[in-house]
Formats: sequence, C-alpha cells, structure tokens
Amino acid sequence: MTGIAETAPRAPAAAGFSLKPLMFETFVCSMAMMAFVALAGPIARVIGLTPWQVGAAMTVAGVAWMVMARIWGAASDRRGRRNILLLGLSGFAIVYFLLSLFIDLALRTAMAPTLAFVGLVLGRGIAGVFYAAVPATSTALVADHVPPQERGKAMAAIGASSAAGMVIGPGFAGLVGPINLSLPLYLTALLPAVALLVLWRVLPRHEHHARPSADPLRLTDQRLRRPMTLAFIAMFSVAVAQITVGFFALDRLHLDPAGAANAAGIALAVVGVALVLAQVVLRQLGWPPMRLIRVGAAIGGIGFAAVTLATSASLLWACYATAAFGMGWVYPSVSALAANSVDAHEQGAAAGSIAAAQGLGIILGPIVGSFVYTLDNGAPFALVGVMLLVAAFWRERSCGDAGCACG
Repeated sequence: MTGIAETAPRAPAAAGFSLKPLMFETFVCSMAMMAFVALAGPIARVIGLTPWQVGAAMTVAGVAWMVMARIWGAASDRRGRRNILLLGLSGFAIVYFLLSLFIDLALRTAMAPTLAFVGLVLGRGIAGVFYAAVPATSTALVADHVPPQERGKAMAAIGASSAAGMVIGPGFAGLVGPINLSLPLYLTALLPAVALLVLWRVLPRHEHHARPSADPLRLTDQRLRRPMTLAFIAMFSVAVAQITVGFFALDRLHLDPAGAANAAGIALAVVGVALVLAQVVLRQLGWPPMRLIRVGAAIGGIGFAAVTLATSASLLWACYATAAFGMGWVYPSVSALAANSVDAHEQGAAAGSIAAAQGLGIILGPIVGSFVYTLDNGAPFALVGVMLLVAAFWRERSCGDAGCACG
C-alpha cells in the first residue's frame, strides 16, 4: 500500500488545518539561525577565535541535525507530531537563549578563547540536536493533513518562509549588530519562544499514531532511495556554492577583499530572493513533484555551471539567481516526493531521512568544495552543475508510486 492510498481518507482534515503557524515557526527559526551565521565572523574576531574554530562550531550543528533528524521524525510517528515538535522547539528556544547569554558574557569579559570555543561548540551542537526535530516533524505534519496532490504547494509555502528568514536574518543582524553584537542574538532568541506559544495553542491535540508493532522505516528503504539522493545533491550543491563564492570573487573576478565580500553578500541575498520567488511560482503550478524536480534541477545545474563563465559581479549574481530559482523548485518537491512514497505511519521517519540526507550535504559540501576549488576555481561550480543535470535526467524503470508522477 502506498502513502497515497493510506493518507487519502484523511485529506478532509486539510480543511481545518492551517499552514500559517508552521510558516511563522519556520520563518523565525530560519531568521534566528541565519542571524547567528551573519554575526559569527565579527564575534569570533572579538573573542579571539580562528576561522577553523568557527567552522567547527558550524559543522557540529550540521552533524547533530543529520544524526537526530531521523530519530525525531520516527519518534513523532509513535508519540505524535505535537509532542515532538513542541519538545524540539522548546529545547531549541532555551538553548539558543543560553547560547546568546554565553556569547554576551564572552564578549564582555576576557574569557579564554579555548573556553569560548568549547562553549560555542556545545551550544551550537545541543541547539542542533533540538532543532533537528522542527523541520522533520513540520514536514510530517503537512503530510498528515494535506492530500498528496497538494503537498508540493504546501511544502513550497513553508520553504518560502524559510527562504525569507534566510534573507531577513542576516539583514537584521547587519542593521542591529553595529549597536551591540549581542543585541541581535537576544532579539532573535525571543522569536522561537513566540513560535512555541503559537504552536502550543494551534497544533492538533488528537493525532494518529503508528501502531506499536509497526516495522520502523529503514534508512535503506528502496522507496526513499531517489528522494534521499536528490535531497543530498541539492543541499550539497548549495553548500558548495556558499563556501566558494567569496574565494571565486577574489580569484576569478580579481576583486579586493572588501569588494569580494560585498559581491559574495549580494550573491547570497539574491539567492534568498530567488528562492522565495521560485516557491511562489511553484504554488501557482499544478505540476507533480518529479516534473518540478527535473525542471528545477536542470535550471539549477545550468545556473551553477554558468558561474564558470562569469567575468563580473553582475554575471555572478545572475548565475546565482538562476541556480537558486531552480533549487527553489527542487527542495519542496523532494519532500513531497518522499511523503508520497511512504505510508501514513512512516511520514515522520521519511521526513527525518530527507533531513539527514540534507545534513550530510551540509557537512560534505564545504569540505569537497574547498578541496576541488584548489584544483581550479571554476571546478566546484562545474561539479555541482553536472550533478544537478544528472539528477534532472535520472530515470528509474518504475517509480513504484503514482504520486510521484515520474512522467
């Protein structure tokens, strides 16, 4: 029995289900995470941390996300979406606030850099453990209440909220940071707490739980092979593009450090805008997930590959905008494809598996991208361009699920 057959009788619940609270929760959490990323460099400079130490703190959060996402997702199948989502969001809100306190203390005192580094790694790691529950459980909650043919649009709405947070978070930090480096952290730390109160009031209290005797969804389940591979490729590609854009502006465009930083910052801001625009357009289309993935991956692959030809900052921004527009169709469609491939009692584990694949992409992308860049400064973009184009034309003999609409 496919996920469509089992979830179809529950589709009427969508009439009383609102995406707006989940969109708000996704927006504020993304905004908080990206505000921290934008401040990491200046904070590290004041505290006395080296770039590799900041990178290690970022990586440990990605590892925690990769390891825990599937565990939280499977737990939501057994114990209910509401319980796990509220627990994860509560933990994230508390740890993020404590991390803000610690960073403020480190900025105000002559804290030893080693101690600051250990605290930063622990704080980011624990925050990642709890935050892993939020996207996985939110995705499963959408799959519970939205019929298969509408899931792509619903996931795109949540994706657009996340992209908006990615744009506004760094901008907010840039505006408030000059006043006090700790102030943006404290302000954004309040947002997950507000989202927690909203979700506590509106999340459904009566849910369908998996049977205690139900077999757990295996990570190697054949139904998830394609969605997980696509999720990894998509996140890997974006991680490579993020880590190399500043170096590319220095070495290929021959900009000075200040100009390279400006070009890289605008490129990443353009990515956020293009992601939002792509997901708004996606909601107006009636295409099935696999068609969106194929077209989106092709657009993204062409955009990234074209970076190898960029000779000016404006061309770099155009290439990044094109690539991001394509990826804006891939991300929500991969989640919808996974949801449509499994049964109702497996939605949490499936969403967690996709998040784990994305976490692996976040971890490996910067490592591989940095290494390949040493061979040739256009090689990382050619690599991800080829990977996405292969993904766009990847066809299997049998999809095994009418919901993914392989045609």
